[in-house]
Amino acid sequence: MKLILTVIGKDNTGIIAGVSSVCATQSANILDIQQTIMDTTFVMIMLVEALRDSLSVLRDELLTLEKKLGVKINVYNEEVFHAMHRV
Repeated sequence: MKLILTVIGKDNTGIIAGVSSVCATQSANILDIQQTIMDTTFVMIMLVEALRDSLSVLRDELLTLEKKLGVKINVYNEEVFHAMHRV
């Protein structure tokens, strides 16, 4: 299943490494990644392909990571994300 991950927060060292490590431990493949710094705010969007079986563990690990890094991480199913934005 394809997921869209968004990460927003104060720019700090290790955000990309942390999110990428969590994805790797859950066998989630990063298909695309874009990130930028807006003033002092870090903004990243990732397209990730994950196994359905590992989705709940992936979400739990990202929740733990967001608290550790002081950022907000959202996980959206790509299909639901596209359906929400259809006119």
